[in-house]
Amino acid sequence: MADKIAAHALKGLLEGAAPFALIDVREAGEYNSSHIPGASLIARRQLEFSIKHAVPLTDTHVVLCDDDGRRAQLAAASVERLGYRRVSVLDGGINRWVTDGFETEWGSNVPSKDFGEKVEVVNHVPEIEAKELAERIEKGEKFVILDSRTPEEFRRFCIPGGRSVPGGELSLRITDIAKKLDRDTTIIVNCAGRTRSIIGTRVLQRMGIPNVYGLKNGTAGWVLAGHKLETGADRVQLAPPSAEGVAAAEAYAAKLAAEDGVRSLDVAGLLDVIERGRQEVVYLIDVRTAEEYAAGHIPGFRWFPGGQAVQRSDDVAVVKNAPIVFACDGKARATLIASWYRQMGYREVYAVSGGTSAWTASGRSLERGVPDEAPVGYREARGNVKAVSPAELHASPPPAIIFVDTSQDFARGHVPGARWVPRGWLELWIGDVVPSKSTPVAVTCLNDRGSMLAAVTLKELGYQRVSVLDGGMAAWQKAGLPLEKGLSGVMAPPTDVVPAGPDRNFADMQNYLRWEEALGYKYASVKH
Repeated sequence: MADKIAAHALKGLLEGAAPFALIDVREAGEYNSSHIPGASLIARRQLEFSIKHAVPLTDTHVVLCDDDGRRAQLAAASVERLGYRRVSVLDGGINRWVTDGFETEWGSNVPSKDFGEKVEVVNHVPEIEAKELAERIEKGEKFVILDSRTPEEFRRFCIPGGRSVPGGELSLRITDIAKKLDRDTTIIVNCAGRTRSIIGTRVLQRMGIPNVYGLKNGTAGWVLAGHKLETGADRVQLAPPSAEGVAAAEAYAAKLAAEDGVRSLDVAGLLDVIERGRQEVVYLIDVRTAEEYAAGHIPGFRWFPGGQAVQRSDDVAVVKNAPIVFACDGKARATLIASWYRQMGYREVYAVSGGTSAWTASGRSLERGVPDEAPVGYREARGNVKAVSPAELHASPPPAIIFVDTSQDFARGHVPGARWVPRGWLELWIGDVVPSKSTPVAVTCLNDRGSMLAAVTLKELGYQRVSVLDGGMAAWQKAGLPLEKGLSGVMAPPTDVVPAGPDRNFADMQNYLRWEEALGYKYASVKH
């Protein structure tokens, strides 16, 4: 049984130097509206998927919180079943935290976004408004637009004519890009909002690349200015960098290491830090592209592309005050990301000198492929829960069908007649949806992983006839079976999802961008 921790005791932990993890187990929409500063989001339904990366050692102190303590207590039981031995629940949840006089904040990945605004204000990062950019393009001026988001985001929507160069790749790729441009071509860096374009523009600014601007407010600003986004673009392939490009990026990395205090690890030093990881949490992060990581990475390193690692620092380093080691194939990209973390205030940050190249040169082997990301307990669940094919479920649907992923996923398509019972609320809602534990219940989700775990919970609650849609809604749709869309099977107005990109209405976009820009106001008097 997890201990309860009072708000004032948690405040002391947050202000101290001891390593611990504060995890908010609510859904993203709830977290976005109000959370404790310093809390990382891992929704309860994602714990089995994420906690092994977030908190690699099971003797780490883990504090769980929600709004009132109910879901956190359920989550604590799940975390303890996974082997974690020091689990606490915030007594009374965030409601008690507020009652006791402590502050909350809203938004997601706030530490990184706050830092991005600081970078923009302190360094006078140049920017251009969407209206001006569109007008100058219309006049025939030359621009190259570099989208610093992930390739997946780029494919969904982008500024027309843009090309994907994720933020962690900019320093390595810009020399080759720039030498193909006319002198009168302006370089624009954009993202979906503000942070990644600010960070990317600052990288190029600090490298001495001329005529560079960040697109103020990114794709959101473009839409708010009345312009259309391009969808389905596939300009995401990155050519191997030239020797000149690598040399420029490595020289820049050496400058960053000297100016920002990035510590370098040779292979022997890395082995020492990996050994430390047996006794304390150490984060090992490979910042290269997904393709490079799959082709071969240092054993034990987790893939987290560099631009995203800067954008989502509170997702990378969930355990406070833990050492972080970044690696690439040399030193350029790892040092770049380590430099940003040093500037964010992380104390013990390393870059592996030579990266994977040094590792193999020392006679050691790389791991290939991507580690299986099946949630903890999934395989055991498959052995204990009845799986039914889409054809079987369609032919003989039981009286109760539930969907346990997000309301957004539910609205996009579910088995006709299904009810939305999110996994994070399962124990608290299921009695209202399926009062009799003898009623047959089919559990569905996007792919069957979350539904397998939810089915185990239902069986533990005493439900006797539980099955899972094998392969989830992906298999259902592949079989060409009918879909029901919308929120007709929802018990309460959903608060679990934060609309993103063009899905946001204009007012929400404007409010979000005002909030994000306002984070930088307090830095106006800071001298660089």
